[in-house]
Amino acid sequence: MSEARTAKFHSVAEETSRVMGLSMAHDKVRPVLAAYGHVMAPAVISFRTQTGPRGADDLDCRWTMLPKDLDPYAVALSNGFATETGHPVDRVSREIHQAFPVGGYGFDFGVVGGFKKTWTFFPAPAPQPVARLAELPSMPRSVTGNLAFFERHGVAGIVNTVGIDYPKRTVNLYFNPSSPEVFRPKGLRALLSEAGLPEPSEALTRFCEQAFSVYTTLNWESSTIERITFSVRTTDPLGLPVKAGEGIEKLVRHAPYPAGDQYVYGVSVTPLGEFHKIQSYYQWHARVESMLSAVDAG
Repeated sequence: MSEARTAKFHSVAEETSRVMGLSMAHDKVRPVLAAYGHVMAPAVISFRTQTGPRGADDLDCRWTMLPKDLDPYAVALSNGFATETGHPVDRVSREIHQAFPVGGYGFDFGVVGGFKKTWTFFPAPAPQPVARLAELPSMPRSVTGNLAFFERHGVAGIVNTVGIDYPKRTVNLYFNPSSPEVFRPKGLRALLSEAGLPEPSEALTRFCEQAFSVYTTLNWESSTIERITFSVRTTDPLGLPVKAGEGIEKLVRHAPYPAGDQYVYGVSVTPLGEFHKIQSYYQWHARVESMLSAVDAG
């Protein structure tokens, strides 16, 4: 059954690649499907695209809610489509798994670039404090350097997911704030201003009225926050108060699979401006809806 599932997914991914004007790198995709195909049935699976300089270069496939006894980075290493380089990014996921309870995992791969990212989900009742994550030896020092920032904006104790991008060597910290203040115009402007990022556009201000999650991206080379992303769950991604890019419209209008009414749309604020991303679901499980976080647009 797993072979039939993965064969069908491979076919859909190839067709979706063509819709997006891309040519699938079969030598990158087949090893990933062979390594993880046995956990496909319970996974939440989606396709993701984004605007910006790298947006048209790849189409990402995201598998989340994987069993907590399957470490996707360890699988990638053992199958040879990830390689350790001696950089701290190689070690940080192991340190997280040793130090904290884990509720589940996820990973991303591109139809062009292959294996890229992993996600570690903390159990829903037990988000972790940023300060404890900052104690890990391989965590970027920028996490420690921004502890006061996270405290001031009311998210320091509620990290629910950590994402690691291996090619880009970045870490994402995800939050579902209990207070809406960070999404309101005053809180939004204060958050971005203190992070040294541009003022929010009027469209982003309106978008954040519907936001449920926020995440920050940090790296090992800088003390600053690289970008901040806000996420909205929606059944009508092209009806949001932001202008979707051409690639996003293609995925929404022409995806060769029934996405239903499940989308997560994200807007990232960077020093270069605002960029958009969308997650369109290929396989969904209603039982996990309450467990999903901003990772779905990350």
